[in-house]
Amino acid sequence: MSAVVPVVRIQAEDFDVAAEIARLTRRRYDIGAVVTFSGLCRDEQGRLSALELEHYPGMAEAEISRIAGEAIARWPLQGLTIIHRHGKIAPGENIVLVVAASAHRQAAFDAANFLMDYLKSRAPFWKKEHHSDGSEGGWVDAKEADDKAASRWKRD
Repeated sequence: MSAVVPVVRIQAEDFDVAAEIARLTRRRYDIGAVVTFSGLCRDEQGRLSALELEHYPGMAEAEISRIAGEAIARWPLQGLTIIHRHGKIAPGENIVLVVAASAHRQAAFDAANFLMDYLKSRAPFWKKEHHSDGSEGGWVDAKEADDKAASRWKRD
């Protein structure tokens, strides 16, 4: 079996969740479980017209690739895809996708959870809200709950 090379993409354009799962699993008979997480932009009860995500090109890909490598080292994965969008994203549109594939479900679930906790709390992205009334909101701070969720993965 060859080493798993994660697919990490940061892009402005939307992605097709089903197509990404098919790409990862095509002709792969060693995969018994695929866990996906797709994060969508919310409208915050009608208050939000868009979320704008910024990143440092190159740095963001390198950092997400590094954490993907950590997931591959921790769990027996057969495949891993991480896609994160940047730019202005409207409510209902995709923001992020994690597809973790393994022979068994627990490794796929754990890896996907680990990666999403990292992406929510530590990935180098900055979010700005655009309000439905036309005003521009401020930059969104990381939530304490996201930091707490990520802390469960720390190793001593």
